[in-house]
Amino acid sequence: MTYVDSSSVTGRRSGHIKLHGPEGFEGMRRAGQITARALDALVPLVKPGVTTAALDKFVFEYGRDHGAYPAPLHYKGYPRSICTSINHVVCHGIPDDKPLRDGDILNIDVTFVLDGWHGDASRMYVAGNPSRRAQRLIEVTYECLLRGVAAVRPGGHIGDIGHAIQVYAEAERCSVVRDFCGHGLGRLFHDEPNVLHAGKRGDGAPLKPGMFFTIEPMINLGGAAVKVLSDGWTAVTRDRSLSAQFEHTVGVTETGVEVFTLSPAGLDRPPLAS
Repeated sequence: MTYVDSSSVTGRRSGHIKLHGPEGFEGMRRAGQITARALDALVPLVKPGVTTAALDKFVFEYGRDHGAYPAPLHYKGYPRSICTSINHVVCHGIPDDKPLRDGDILNIDVTFVLDGWHGDASRMYVAGNPSRRAQRLIEVTYECLLRGVAAVRPGGHIGDIGHAIQVYAEAERCSVVRDFCGHGLGRLFHDEPNVLHAGKRGDGAPLKPGMFFTIEPMINLGGAAVKVLSDGWTAVTRDRSLSAQFEHTVGVTETGVEVFTLSPAGLDRPPLAS
C-alpha cells in the first residue's frame, strides 16, 4: 500500500492511502460535528412506537436544514438516508414503517457530506428498557471502540486497532464480526485503507499523520457469522444473537489521534450506562 498527498488525487478510490493536511482536518471537523449533532438530536426520539422511517426522515431534514446531504441516500442503490440495525441486525438495516418495541436496541449510522467532506458515525440506542444482556453487549462494544481509537498513533499499524478490539471482546465472551470493517474516507465515502476489527499488532499498513478512517466494531453476543438478507443490504447474525456497533471517524495526528465525531453534548456513550 502506497501513500499519496490527498491534493494530488481526485475522483474515485485509487488504491492509495491519502494523507491530508490542515484543510482536510478542518473539513472533517465540520462534517464530523454535524453528524454528531444529528445523532445527539435522535436521542429523545428513539422510543417504543416510533418507526425507523420517521427517524430516517428526521435525519434527512436535519441535514437539509444545515446544508449537508446524507451520503447513504442512493449510494449504490441504497434507498434511505441512514442505516437502522435492530437487535440481531449487524449493519445496513433499512429504515421502515415497523414501530420499535420496548427493549429493542438499535444502531443508527449517519454519514453527512458537508462541503465535500464526509462525517461518518454510529451509536447504539435503546427503545424503552433493554435486557441486562443487551445492555452489557452495548457497554462491551463501546469499550471496544474506545480501545480501538486508543491504539491509533503515528508509527503504529492498522493491525494494532483490530488487535485491541479483538482481545477485549473475546475476553468478554463476545465475538467480532469479520465480514465488515472500517474504511478510509474524506472527500470519498469509502476509501483506503480497510480497517479490520480483529488482527495482530504490527500487521497492516503503517499509521501516518494525515490518514482519515473510521473505526466501527460490530460485536455479537453469539458467534461471529453473519448473512445478508435478500434485500441485498441487511446483514444479520446467523445464530440470531444480539449485535451492537459504535463508530467514530478519526484522523491520525503528529502525536496521536483526533476524533472528529465526538458528541458535543457527551451523548455518544452507551445509553442507560451507570
